[in-house]
Amino acid sequence: LISTGLYVLVGAGAIMSAVGFFGCCGAARESQCLIGTFFACLLVIFAGEVTAGVFAFIGKKVAIQEAQKIYEDAYEDYMKNPVGKVNSTIYRYHVALQCCGKGNVEQTGLPCPENIQLPKASNCLVEIQNVIDTHLHLVGIVGIAIASITIFGMIFSMVLCCTIRNIREMI
Repeated sequence: LISTGLYVLVGAGAIMSAVGFFGCCGAARESQCLIGTFFACLLVIFAGEVTAGVFAFIGKKVAIQEAQKIYEDAYEDYMKNPVGKVNSTIYRYHVALQCCGKGNVEQTGLPCPENIQLPKASNCLVEIQNVIDTHLHLVGIVGIAIASITIFGMIFSMVLCCTIRNIREMI
């Protein structure tokens, strides 16, 4: 899963390099074709950003359920075998989320952090939902900022393209 994510990031970087090449060369050579290609690429990227944003907010419940399922699977594995690698996985969940277990604090045998805050200690499933809700809004804000930059890029590329056309008509 991590290697797939890395391939996606490398591919996205290559695509962005090509888009930047179209914009830079189009501006340097005053080429309407390259600037138009730059605009079309930005338009496709903008459509992809909007689509990804819509799917992220529609699929929020599915993301929460999947994250909770991962925790529950690790929890069940820990209950079957409380030593080894699963022990550190559960403990890292508890430290990161400042929670302990799926129910009440009186559960025995769970590796809970020592400095845990008692009101949050009751249920890690609720904390997983809270973390995803909180961070999904931050991702949305960053997405809106990136989309607005993309819109400005499209506007400036069209202004440049029209200016080049008007200058050529005057000559």
